[in-house]
Amino acid sequence: PSSLSAPSTASPRSAICCPPDPRRNMPTLIAAGSSEAALAFVEIGAVVLGLAILARLAGRLGITAVPLYLMAGLALGEGGLVQLNVTEDFISIIAEIGVLLLLFTLGLEYSDVELRNGLRTGVLPGIVDMLLNGLPGVAAGLLLGWSPLAAVLLGGATWVSSSGVVSKVLSDLHRLGFRETPAILNLLVIEDLAMAVYLPVVAALIVGGTVVATLTSVAIALVVVTIILLSALFYGRKLSDLLIGGSDESLLLAVFGVTLLVAGIAQQLEVSGAIGAFLVGLALSGQAEKRAIQLITPLRDLFAAIFFLFFSFQVDPAKLLDALLPAFGLAVVTAFTKMLTGWFAAKRVGAAQKGRLRAGATLIARGEFSIVIAALGAGLIEGPELGALVAGYVLVTAIMGPLAAKYANNIKLPTRKKDQPIPA
Repeated sequence: PSSLSAPSTASPRSAICCPPDPRRNMPTLIAAGSSEAALAFVEIGAVVLGLAILARLAGRLGITAVPLYLMAGLALGEGGLVQLNVTEDFISIIAEIGVLLLLFTLGLEYSDVELRNGLRTGVLPGIVDMLLNGLPGVAAGLLLGWSPLAAVLLGGATWVSSSGVVSKVLSDLHRLGFRETPAILNLLVIEDLAMAVYLPVVAALIVGGTVVATLTSVAIALVVVTIILLSALFYGRKLSDLLIGGSDESLLLAVFGVTLLVAGIAQQLEVSGAIGAFLVGLALSGQAEKRAIQLITPLRDLFAAIFFLFFSFQVDPAKLLDALLPAFGLAVVTAFTKMLTGWFAAKRVGAAQKGRLRAGATLIARGEFSIVIAALGAGLIEGPELGALVAGYVLVTAIMGPLAAKYANNIKLPTRKKDQPIPA
């Protein structure tokens, strides 16, 4: 793997205190590792330019660029047509920041009043979501002969929609102000909050932890989520007033720093960093909110594109082929159950039938949480099979979801008898 910076062989202390000849050593320091750095710059630049071409193509086709980014990642990743040597850690960090910025900007579009209403009314849709989409995964795992724990992990992977893909689809298709969008956001928040309980529980079961240790992990997660949530609801205006002063540069740096800081603290305490980023966006209001969304949107688009590329970048196409058939079958079943979930949730907020269809189609895509859940089970006997199946499943749904959301309005619904014209 290449590196963006070359290690220096000289002691930093000696270089500062008593450099023998700065004019003679400087060309040497610049030249050291320059070929590696140049190769890294060329690779990253070529990738970003490729993403720009794909984004333009998606714009011409009138669809979101997410499916094109995912297919590009397959072509450039492990076992693909061209394998890049850019350090994985570097790309991974950028990809994670992309998810956080997606969720942060999603939070900016969502008011604290809407969140309160969503938490009050979103429990029932959340339960319906869990049952309709988690049980097919559990059933598939048991049918494959897996252990109950591996089946539960597969159920978790089929349950949770991708916040990153869904937020990108809503933004690209300009649907953030649509009637059904609050129902979609409510489900995403409920799912993220549910993951704060689910992930510590399954992690403890995998390592064989005691009941006390499992309960302690869950309690810590719930406390952290509650603190972040209450802070966003009750101290958001003070945060906005604190950040609004100063130049655009200072606001951008402050917002970016606060988002990463809160997400990092949440993740350190085994809570989804996505929840922290979402709630930071939720906390901002007024002029701080308007300026923040203008400043952060270009950064979000860059980092988010890297996230979608990196996600499929890690999937070996050869291993994917073996799991593609069951993954596709599971994707078809759970696409239908997500459509039912979205229909139910959007109906509760008064959306029309087309809006209910759009809600269900938008929720089809699975992503980051599904991969995290599969990674937790890597040490199980069924770990390799679980990883390959989930990778294929996520890729299929992440491509299927944005396309279904784009063309959901074209689905013809049956006309009610009372609406049909009476024959003469």
